[in-house]
Amino acid sequence: MVKASLMACTWTETMQMLDPIGIDRWPYELALKYGMRDALTCPVGRRWLVCYWSPKVLSDILTQPKRIILFAAGSFAALRLEQLMDHNPRWMGKRASVTPRELAVLRLVSMGRRTEEIAKVLGLGEETVRSHLKKVQGKLGVRNRAHAAAEAVRQQLIP
Repeated sequence: MVKASLMACTWTETMQMLDPIGIDRWPYELALKYGMRDALTCPVGRRWLVCYWSPKVLSDILTQPKRIILFAAGSFAALRLEQLMDHNPRWMGKRASVTPRELAVLRLVSMGRRTEEIAKVLGLGEETVRSHLKKVQGKLGVRNRAHAAAEAVRQQLIP
Protein backbone atom coordinates (compact mmCIF):
# COMPACT_ATOMS: atom_id res chain seq x y z
CA MET A 1 0.00 0.00 0.00
CA VAL A 2 1.30 3.48 -0.91
CA LYS A 3 1.51 5.97 1.91
CA ALA A 4 -0.67 9.05 1.48
CA SER A 5 2.36 11.30 1.99
CA LEU A 6 3.82 9.87 -1.23
CA MET A 7 0.56 10.26 -3.12
CA ALA A 8 0.14 13.96 -2.51
CA CYS A 9 3.03 16.16 -1.51
CA THR A 10 3.70 19.87 -1.46
CA TRP A 11 6.34 21.59 -3.56
CA THR A 12 8.21 22.55 -0.41
CA GLU A 13 8.47 18.88 0.56
CA THR A 14 9.36 17.85 -3.00
CA MET A 15 12.13 20.43 -3.30
CA GLN A 16 13.59 19.29 0.03
CA MET A 17 13.77 15.76 -1.40
CA LEU A 18 15.18 16.84 -4.79
CA ASP A 19 17.72 19.47 -3.67
CA PRO A 20 20.36 16.93 -2.58
CA ILE A 21 20.33 15.26 -6.01
CA GLY A 22 20.59 18.52 -7.96
CA ILE A 23 17.19 18.76 -9.67
CA ASP A 24 16.60 22.20 -11.18
CA ARG A 25 14.64 24.66 -9.06
CA TRP A 26 13.57 27.02 -11.86
CA PRO A 27 9.86 26.05 -11.92
CA TYR A 28 9.68 26.68 -8.19
CA GLU A 29 11.53 30.00 -8.50
CA LEU A 30 9.18 31.06 -11.31
CA ALA A 31 6.18 30.27 -9.12
CA LEU A 32 7.67 32.35 -6.29
CA LYS A 33 8.14 35.25 -8.70
CA TYR A 34 4.39 35.25 -9.37
CA GLY A 35 3.35 35.02 -5.72
CA MET A 36 2.88 31.27 -5.38
CA ARG A 37 4.56 30.02 -2.24
CA ASP A 38 3.66 26.35 -2.46
CA ALA A 39 1.61 23.78 -4.35
CA LEU A 40 0.07 20.42 -3.64
CA THR A 41 0.66 17.91 -6.43
CA CYS A 42 -1.16 14.62 -6.83
CA PRO A 43 0.18 12.23 -9.48
CA VAL A 44 -2.72 10.25 -10.95
CA GLY A 45 -2.02 7.31 -13.22
CA ARG A 46 0.75 7.80 -15.72
CA ARG A 47 -0.49 10.90 -17.52
CA TRP A 48 -2.06 13.22 -14.96
CA LEU A 49 -0.74 15.55 -12.32
CA VAL A 50 -3.36 17.48 -10.40
CA CYS A 51 -1.86 20.61 -8.88
CA TYR A 52 -3.19 23.22 -6.47
CA TRP A 53 -1.18 26.47 -6.23
CA SER A 54 -1.18 28.44 -3.01
CA PRO A 55 0.28 31.73 -1.76
CA LYS A 56 0.81 29.99 1.63
CA VAL A 57 3.13 27.18 2.71
CA LEU A 58 0.89 24.12 2.62
CA SER A 59 2.96 21.55 4.48
CA ASP A 60 1.99 23.18 7.78
CA ILE A 61 -1.73 23.34 6.90
CA LEU A 62 -2.45 20.02 5.22
CA THR A 63 -2.97 17.15 7.60
CA GLN A 64 -2.87 13.54 6.43
CA PRO A 65 -6.70 13.22 6.21
CA LYS A 66 -6.92 16.44 4.16
CA ARG A 67 -4.24 15.16 1.77
CA ILE A 68 -6.12 11.90 1.27
CA ILE A 69 -9.35 13.78 0.48
CA LEU A 70 -7.56 16.10 -1.97
CA PHE A 71 -5.84 13.16 -3.65
CA ALA A 72 -9.16 11.33 -4.02
CA ALA A 73 -10.79 14.45 -5.49
CA GLY A 74 -7.89 14.94 -7.91
CA SER A 75 -8.03 11.28 -8.95
CA PHE A 76 -11.76 11.53 -9.57
CA ALA A 77 -11.32 14.67 -11.70
CA ALA A 78 -8.55 13.07 -13.79
CA LEU A 79 -10.51 9.85 -14.31
CA ARG A 80 -13.60 11.85 -15.32
CA LEU A 81 -11.52 13.78 -17.87
CA GLU A 82 -10.30 10.50 -19.35
CA GLN A 83 -13.91 9.32 -19.68
CA LEU A 84 -14.83 12.54 -21.47
CA MET A 85 -11.91 12.02 -23.88
CA ASP A 86 -13.06 8.46 -24.72
CA HIS A 87 -9.77 7.08 -23.36
CA ASN A 88 -7.92 8.51 -26.34
CA PRO A 89 -4.66 10.16 -25.25
CA ARG A 90 -3.75 11.13 -28.84
CA TRP A 91 -5.31 14.56 -28.29
CA MET A 92 -2.12 15.48 -26.44
CA GLY A 93 -0.03 15.12 -29.59
CA LYS A 94 3.42 13.65 -29.86
CA ARG A 95 6.09 15.21 -27.71
CA ALA A 96 9.76 14.42 -27.49
CA SER A 97 11.00 12.51 -24.45
CA VAL A 98 13.40 15.14 -23.15
CA THR A 99 15.21 14.73 -19.81
CA PRO A 100 15.05 17.42 -17.10
CA ARG A 101 18.74 18.24 -17.65
CA GLU A 102 18.20 18.62 -21.40
CA LEU A 103 15.28 20.94 -20.64
CA ALA A 104 17.50 23.02 -18.36
CA VAL A 105 20.09 23.32 -21.13
CA LEU A 106 17.40 24.25 -23.68
CA ARG A 107 15.95 26.86 -21.35
CA LEU A 108 19.35 28.52 -21.01
CA VAL A 109 19.94 28.30 -24.78
CA SER A 110 16.58 30.02 -25.31
CA MET A 111 17.82 32.83 -23.06
CA GLY A 112 20.82 33.34 -25.35
CA ARG A 113 23.44 31.77 -23.08
CA ARG A 114 26.67 30.43 -24.58
CA THR A 115 27.90 26.90 -23.93
CA GLU A 116 30.49 28.10 -21.39
CA GLU A 117 27.83 30.03 -19.44
CA ILE A 118 25.42 27.09 -19.46
CA ALA A 119 28.15 24.78 -18.16
CA LYS A 120 28.95 27.20 -15.35
CA VAL A 121 25.31 27.76 -14.34
CA LEU A 122 24.47 24.04 -14.31
CA GLY A 123 27.79 22.91 -12.85
CA LEU A 124 28.62 20.77 -15.89
CA GLY A 125 31.53 20.51 -18.26
CA GLU A 126 31.26 22.22 -21.63
CA GLU A 127 31.47 18.88 -23.43
CA THR A 128 28.57 17.56 -21.33
CA VAL A 129 26.47 20.60 -22.33
CA ARG A 130 27.33 19.97 -25.99
CA SER A 131 26.35 16.31 -25.54
CA HIS A 132 22.98 17.28 -24.04
CA LEU A 133 22.40 19.68 -26.93
CA LYS A 134 23.28 17.05 -29.53
CA LYS A 135 20.95 14.49 -27.93
CA VAL A 136 18.03 16.90 -27.64
CA GLN A 137 18.53 18.09 -31.23
CA GLY A 138 18.17 14.47 -32.35
CA LYS A 139 15.06 13.96 -30.22
CA LEU A 140 13.43 17.11 -31.57
CA GLY A 141 14.58 16.47 -35.14
CA VAL A 142 16.27 19.87 -35.56
CA ARG A 143 19.53 21.09 -37.09
CA ASN A 144 21.03 23.48 -34.53
CA ARG A 145 20.71 24.87 -31.01
CA ALA A 146 18.56 27.85 -32.02
CA HIS A 147 16.19 25.56 -33.88
CA ALA A 148 16.10 23.24 -30.82
CA ALA A 149 15.15 26.13 -28.51
CA ALA A 150 12.45 27.31 -30.93
CA GLU A 151 11.02 23.80 -31.27
CA ALA A 152 11.03 23.31 -27.48
CA VAL A 153 9.04 26.54 -27.08
CA ARG A 154 6.66 25.47 -29.87
CA GLN A 155 6.05 22.12 -28.16
CA GLN A 156 5.65 23.95 -24.84
CA LEU A 157 8.54 22.02 -23.29
CA ILE A 158 10.01 25.29 -22.01
CA PRO A 159 8.40 28.71 -21.41
